[in-house]
Amino acid sequence: MWGLITSLNDVLIPHLKSIYTLTYMQAMLVQFCFFGAYFIVSLPAGALIRRLGYQNGAVTGLMIAAAGCALFYPASNGGYGMFLFALFVLASGITILQVAANPYVTALGPARTAASRLTLTQAFNSLGTTVAPALGGILILSTVVLSADQLALLPAAEQAAHKAAEASAVQGPYLGLAAALALLAVLFAMARLPKIAFDDTTAAVDAKGGAMSYRHLVLGALGIFLYVGAEVSIGSFLINFIGEPHIAGLSHADAARYVSMYWGGALVGRFIGFAVMRYVSPGKSLAVTALGSIALVLTATFTEGSLAMWAIVAVGLCNSIMFPTIFSMALHGLGKFTGQGSGILCMAIVGGAVVPFVQGILADTIGLQISFLVPAACYLFIMYYGVKYANLHKQKIAAE
Repeated sequence: MWGLITSLNDVLIPHLKSIYTLTYMQAMLVQFCFFGAYFIVSLPAGALIRRLGYQNGAVTGLMIAAAGCALFYPASNGGYGMFLFALFVLASGITILQVAANPYVTALGPARTAASRLTLTQAFNSLGTTVAPALGGILILSTVVLSADQLALLPAAEQAAHKAAEASAVQGPYLGLAAALALLAVLFAMARLPKIAFDDTTAAVDAKGGAMSYRHLVLGALGIFLYVGAEVSIGSFLINFIGEPHIAGLSHADAARYVSMYWGGALVGRFIGFAVMRYVSPGKSLAVTALGSIALVLTATFTEGSLAMWAIVAVGLCNSIMFPTIFSMALHGLGKFTGQGSGILCMAIVGGAVVPFVQGILADTIGLQISFLVPAACYLFIMYYGVKYANLHKQKIAAE
């Protein structure tokens, strides 16, 4: 569900950009508010979950996310700022849900295959990210949005009415999501799930240092920051990039299908990764896929036409295993600090706010296509992390 909600932002951004005639930097405030919630809410979410437990914490997250979706109804009449507030509330709920859910997956089985299990759960998460852009293209982007020049010819009252009508296209989809999230909260509250507790003696934990005393966690948090930033940034600009005349020249509604392919690549790759990573080192797999992402992004940056379009879409396949792999590697050997480490990693998802904003500034100043060097640089560090910790699962971990 959170995958569907997150990738709907890729449709929402060009829609709101057209309605409110925003610059790329202003349009990226959608991701800034959405992923900024991860930074602000993650640590309080960890404290909340310690108080309520993982299951009740997940239920709370679902209900807050449902409230955020419901706020899209008044936001359609409240302007761009109200949309940003609704996105922040929605993302706050998703953050609590992720902080609660990811440790469940890492704890329910052997540590050696934690990355494989997280990859499988991310594969099902990718079903939502794959469906959402195509569905959003039909429900949200199929309406006719006037250009800035066309809008300027209308009287002020008609301009306001047109913007309100276009903004209202988001009401139905997000109210449907609100109902679905509320239903999930009820079902999750009624479910009988195992209680998990982490062994205090796992992997020579230094009780004085806390999670931040583990170097592989700190670097893993930076890896999550850059990975999420790169993945979100590419998805956020994809519709506009494919719409460029020298790339494919497609309408927003038609380009949305390729965003589904981008996220669909992650879906396919995660099912493949679930099988492969039971036998191949997570670190080595991470390094290889990061190298592939670098090559594809550079191809999209310095070529044109179909080659550039398909290269950037194919990055989704390479992205597939990165989040669960970095997440599980960073939590390896933390024992009693696993919950704290999970909160830190979820806080690092703020990269999804920062990296697209940086790329937006560059897109406004030096051009959209060349701005894709920003995610390419992010993948370079991820490759380094994979190489450095290629054999992490074989090592005994101690605080530094």
